[in-house]
Amino acid sequence: MTSTPSAEAAAAAQHHPVREGELLWTPRPEFARASNLAHYTDWLRAQGRFDAPDYDSLWRWSVTETEAFWGSIWDYFGVQSDTPYTRVLDTREMPGCRWFEGSRVNYAEHLLRFEARQPDATVFHHLSELRPLQRMSWAELGRQVRIVATQLRALGVGPGDRVVSYMPNVPETAIAMMATTAIGAVWSSAAPEFGVKTVIDRFSQIEPKLLFAADGYRFAGKDFAREAEVGRIVDALPTLEHIVWLPYLQPDQAPPALPGLRTWQQLLDHPDVPEQTFAFERVPPDHPLWVVFSSGTTGLPKAIVHDHQGVLLEHLKLMHFHLDLKPGSTMFFYSTTGWMMWNILLAALLTGSSAVLYDGNPAYPDPDFLWKLAADTGATSFGASPTFVQMMEKAGLRPGEQHDLSRLQSVVVSGAPSTPETFAWFYRCVKADLWVTSQSGGTELCSGFVGAAPTLPVYAGEIQTRLLGMDVHAWNDDGREVMDEVGELVVTSPFPSMPIRFWNDAGNRRYREAYFEAFEHPQGGRVWRHGDFIKINSRGGCYIYGRSDSTLNRYGVRIGTAEIYRAVEQVDGVADSLIVCCELPGGNYFMPLFVKLKDGYTLDDAMVAAINRKLREDCSPRHVPDRIYAVDQIPYTLTGKKMEVPVRKLLMGWPLEKAASRDAMMNPVAIDYFLRFAQESKDYSWRSA
Repeated sequence: MTSTPSAEAAAAAQHHPVREGELLWTPRPEFARASNLAHYTDWLRAQGRFDAPDYDSLWRWSVTETEAFWGSIWDYFGVQSDTPYTRVLDTREMPGCRWFEGSRVNYAEHLLRFEARQPDATVFHHLSELRPLQRMSWAELGRQVRIVATQLRALGVGPGDRVVSYMPNVPETAIAMMATTAIGAVWSSAAPEFGVKTVIDRFSQIEPKLLFAADGYRFAGKDFAREAEVGRIVDALPTLEHIVWLPYLQPDQAPPALPGLRTWQQLLDHPDVPEQTFAFERVPPDHPLWVVFSSGTTGLPKAIVHDHQGVLLEHLKLMHFHLDLKPGSTMFFYSTTGWMMWNILLAALLTGSSAVLYDGNPAYPDPDFLWKLAADTGATSFGASPTFVQMMEKAGLRPGEQHDLSRLQSVVVSGAPSTPETFAWFYRCVKADLWVTSQSGGTELCSGFVGAAPTLPVYAGEIQTRLLGMDVHAWNDDGREVMDEVGELVVTSPFPSMPIRFWNDAGNRRYREAYFEAFEHPQGGRVWRHGDFIKINSRGGCYIYGRSDSTLNRYGVRIGTAEIYRAVEQVDGVADSLIVCCELPGGNYFMPLFVKLKDGYTLDDAMVAAINRKLREDCSPRHVPDRIYAVDQIPYTLTGKKMEVPVRKLLMGWPLEKAASRDAMMNPVAIDYFLRFAQESKDYSWRSA
């Protein structure tokens, strides 16, 4: 047993809806003492660096003594560098500060550090709808990475060259990423379900030299060939010199006749490269590691550039201290290769853990498929989105009764705000002895701002804490900190995994506009405004209330969308919902609510009254929408986020091409209703009701 569930909370979860902030879990003393976080705290004390009586003290030290904290991370994990750094940080002013100047580091080298310590241990459990469950050892991973990296060098790919991927979540993609970054080339990835325009919008910005591409994939038992799409992508990328082709969907079919093409097997069919003779390209702090992209729901996706040092330091901290992964741990998070959570999943290797790679539908052939996979792989950490949990709950699943989850210790919920009901479902239907964690961060930092700590209790719907080194606060519109109130999520001190820049962003104009225009720092420089609503309570617990740029403003009160959804989607008959708030002339607002109903239900007067009553009772009269409309689908991005901002822009008169990209949508036809709604409402009749 790793933890102590609250008996009162367990009973409450069984008999009545759980309350926000209700205590659900307390770590047992032996579990807390065995955590990586506790070991680090002991090390700080023994070194005479800082004596932290509790987590809050440790966090405050980490954000006030920024240089001391991040310097301790470097030393604690023994970061390998050709040369010592001259200083941890040159200035605390953002943006533009520089970290660990003088150092030369390689991220992939650290991912593979455990190969020598545990060569025969499992590094990957991997499964797809096309391949059976298999395992890969650390030694085999290292062997293939070194061969591929050596062959990339032979093809003329070197430091700074961009290598892109249009591949599924299989070991070959992970190997390609590590090989690319091992030689100092710059990695970028798109999932094969992305449309051609979405891929071109991303990759054309960074002018790649080599493309890894798969011939297709299988999802929910249906095959999706991608040969034609790859051909169109190649035609749109004139800088490409080489293509590495993975015959994944049809292994026996000849590859297409594309210039510079070789197969994955041809790349791999070369002599082994001994670990002792392979040289990782260690690079300075401003050298790009990878380019990740914003969701692309509006405009051209932002090409966000991270460096080796910053991501390495952040991931060492995150994976060890906040996810508590160790050798012998197994991390599973359902993700595609087009989401930054795939990068986080591979970062588990920094701890000596194994990772579970799955390519396919999360609910095929059965709704509980991922739980079976977790049991079969002995997962200790299970990750998914709140949307997935809602699907499980609606299917009436109780995975803890149906599968052997005895090794499971923690759950990582990410991708959208989590409700108290999400937490309660895990304790009720998975296991009572469970560390249920919610996280929030973003592609911009390839990590989290707020998340988990193994030494703290779990409260329903509450993110446990602000992460170490993340100087996160809630600010009001006047730039003053608020407590126990919803405000803007701001970060007032720099952190190493901040983007070093956006690609092709002259003078850092787009970068500054995206994060640094809203607030000035009292001591000079700017403050990072992330674009989320957050509430931080007196014990340090955090609540995320949706995107602040999809603000609902009712009678001068700002409302986050998450609390609307929590209430509305508890109404009998409501399957899903989306709400926006449109500014009108004269300082007025129009707030429509769109609901997807379950089969057999209609949006009649009784349903409208029930929804309004629920919002009025659970939230406030200000939460009641002006009108409610029934829709067939709610539009989502490919990463599972409701498309509040694009819908709002459509309703405000933006053209579709500027408001949203169909290729970035999970269900592109869902946007058609809102397009018609906006076009048919140009007389503003809906706004005057």
